Amino acid sequence: MQSITIGANEAGQRMDKFLSKYLKEAGRGFIYKMLRKKNITRNGKKCDGSEILAVGDEIKLFLSDETITRFSGTGEESGADEAPGRKEDAQPIPEIVYEDADIILFNKPAGLLSQKAEAGDISLNELLLRYLKESGQLTTEDLRAFRPGICNRLDRNTSGLLIAGKSLPGLQTMSELIRTRKVGKFYRTIVRGRIGHGMRLDGYLRKDAAANRVSVFPEKQDPRDERIITEYRPLAKSDKATLLEVRLVTGKTHQIRAHLASAGHPVAGDFKYGNRAWNETLRRELGISYQLLHAARLEMPYEVQEPLGRLGGKVFTAEEPELFRRAVKYLIG
Repeated sequence: MQSITIGANEAGQRMDKFLSKYLKEAGRGFIYKMLRKKNITRNGKKCDGSEILAVGDEIKLFLSDETITRFSGTGEESGADEAPGRKEDAQPIPEIVYEDADIILFNKPAGLLSQKAEAGDISLNELLLRYLKESGQLTTEDLRAFRPGICNRLDRNTSGLLIAGKSLPGLQTMSELIRTRKVGKFYRTIVRGRIGHGMRLDGYLRKDAAANRVSVFPEKQDPRDERIITEYRPLAKSDKATLLEVRLVTGKTHQIRAHLASAGHPVAGDFKYGNRAWNETLRRELGISYQLLHAARLEMPYEVQEPLGRLGGKVFTAEEPELFRRAVKYLIG
């Protein structure tokens, strides 16, 4: 028999969802069968799995230790996560811009994935878990019921601010604020050509998942096309390039890169949507091999629900990478 006391990171979710994470190798059918037979109880009472858990609830598993170990995936075969010499151990933890009990903001370097694309990948998610473990904020046991994770995503070669939820309220609240576009997202980029004034671009984006690229159209041409809105203003300029601040009103795959390219101002270093001859010059002169796009500022709405109310109205910024700053000096002065 095993007894589990529900904490803040487990509260607020359905009991069957919690059990599916805690006994991750067990099927839903097994879990519901154990609930019906009262082999799993909540506060000493029979339940059907639809109950919403609260802090302090006591879940009892009237199962053998062997069964719990097998279905929770905590046997010897699951020790790979603790094995020495893992690839993520050699990767430095990115700069931490802000941290509290519920969220953490990183300044992600270009080249690092936000989330895994394949099983062997190392992403900021893995580095987040390593940091929380090394700082004593997370244990392997904690991961059986709740897994901290990234709330927003950036392309692999886009640098800048990424939000991660350390607690369940942090992950849920920030993910919802981002989904409903209540967090102001501002980027900095260098584009080809001189731009003299700010502008709002309105169009439609179509994604080709197989080719991992998108196309932008001024009008909707296909049911798959999604509306996109991108705003920008020049911060500095020369005859050959402009440093822009870009506000992402909508947030679609490759939106900034494709939208600016469609307007005749491709992002420096962007070999997918940009000007190849210009990019080859930048590669030769500065060693630039990827798009110079940086998530520079996040603005929280003035009202944020508790327990994250303290974040209301806060503004977070992250400095551009050294290569970005060198490119500004070279192209704009």
